[in-house]
Amino acid sequence: MEQTRQGPASFAEPEKYDWNQIVDDLNRLLRLRTTPIGMKLFTTVEEMEQTPKLRRPKSIHTTDQIVAQAARMGWTVGITAKDLVGAQCAVVIGLQPADEAWLSGKRIAGVWYSTLEDASAHQHAMDVVPHGKYAGMVVSPLIAGRLNPPDICLIYGTPGQMIIFINGLQWAGYKKFQWGCVGESACADSWGRALKTGEPSVSIPCFAERRYGGVLDDELLMAIAPRYLPKTIEGLKRLAANGLRYPIAQYGIQQDARAGMAVSYGSKD
Repeated sequence: MEQTRQGPASFAEPEKYDWNQIVDDLNRLLRLRTTPIGMKLFTTVEEMEQTPKLRRPKSIHTTDQIVAQAARMGWTVGITAKDLVGAQCAVVIGLQPADEAWLSGKRIAGVWYSTLEDASAHQHAMDVVPHGKYAGMVVSPLIAGRLNPPDICLIYGTPGQMIIFINGLQWAGYKKFQWGCVGESACADSWGRALKTGEPSVSIPCFAERRYGGVLDDELLMAIAPRYLPKTIEGLKRLAANGLRYPIAQYGIQQDARAGMAVSYGSKD
């Protein structure tokens, strides 16, 4: 029987993945521009520091910057709360508690939100990893195979790439996905929610992710547990065989649609 492990949201994970094949398939089927990476939480700093070829920050960063160092530069980076610029970053990944001061929203009132009440409502709306279990976090390119496996995978893509990815995820065992948008601190919508719930989570990266994390203007972010990737790739392959693939060829806004539709649907009408 295949062994499994439990991630922070208690979802079962297969013990081994062929990351080279998985990433190769994703790149071939979606033509990704940004390196798919993994994120993993550790209960102790000592355990975290056993990660092969681990880099530790020499400066204070946002979590967005740490994620970008893996996704844009191919580094394997480990952090604790002390490496992060403030509680807004550390709370999302469970390295600092969502205490009364943080939940009050006073730091962002008048900056991102009109009133203290609005700012506090935003803080309460964020999906965060419960504090108390984890001491550190590591991000690393999936093809490096250093996280064995990560708790979640982070995949950046254009809206076109993202909808095809979601279509592949929905090919078998269909489920309607519903996601929210907290606005600023949208990392709570992606890695915060995925780490907390174990469910696939798409976000519109926020101002901070784009300013500090190098996220491109046309990129969305999928945060997803590794166990979903094999079924998604199988779905992408089946869709591609039906002519539903990325890049999506423009058909023409004034053309008779029947010929194009017939390619996919044939005589099913």
